Amino acid sequence: MSKIVVIGGTGLIGSKLVATLSAHGHEAVPASPATGVDTLTGEGLAAVLDGAEVVVDVSNSPSFDDQAVLDFFTTSTTNLIAAAKAAGVGHYVALSVVGTERLPESGYFRAKVAQERLISGSGIPFSLVHATQFFEFVKSIADAATHDGVVRLSPARVQPIAAHDVAAALARVTVSAPLEGTHEVAGPQTFGLDEFVRTGLRLRGDDRPVVTDPAARYFGEVLGEQTLLPAADAEIAHTSYTDWFPSNNPTAAAASRPAAS
Repeated sequence: MSKIVVIGGTGLIGSKLVATLSAHGHEAVPASPATGVDTLTGEGLAAVLDGAEVVVDVSNSPSFDDQAVLDFFTTSTTNLIAAAKAAGVGHYVALSVVGTERLPESGYFRAKVAQERLISGSGIPFSLVHATQFFEFVKSIADAATHDGVVRLSPARVQPIAAHDVAAALARVTVSAPLEGTHEVAGPQTFGLDEFVRTGLRLRGDDRPVVTDPAARYFGEVLGEQTLLPAADAEIAHTSYTDWFPSNNPTAAAASRPAAS
């Protein structure tokens, strides 16, 4: 049984990863500010990494402001690398995004590139997992692209994925030999970004109009048609959007709950 520390282990992906690893007999330890571990200050890192064989970083910046997100990923990763080296961690795994290196105008993706460079240059054996956009984030994408009640999005192609499939792919990489490189994972269906969000909002009962706009920016970047698509050798998950949605629709879930007395 391996001790595996999951940084960001109480979040969307981290909690699913901890559950998956634990179900397979590993000592999976969630680490986040909620558990007393803060990668920005270094608080709790030495203690939680003591005896760990693997560390997995699925944390994210609380702010997407260009400077704030860069500060978060560089400071957090620098502290985590130092603590992992001191603890003798033998495998450093991090979650990133398909297309990161193709989005230089975006402050968020520049910060992710900086994070990946720190990890790959750390001297610790490493694996980077690049995932496509999550099904769970369709409302967040719409909210960020909404102006005067209208959602404007690029028709660039996307191949979104369920969070539980991302966690499953991460788990397999985590318990395998370090890749010293990148593994991509994506969902089984390709959509236009505008189509993906339009479909998601319709299924949620959200009547905001989605306007197709090739000049619309995504995290500050104007997208090319193929920018967000994975390479041909990417791992393809099995869960389709239409299969995922019925059990993950907050509107339907709320309607099915009994009224409070």
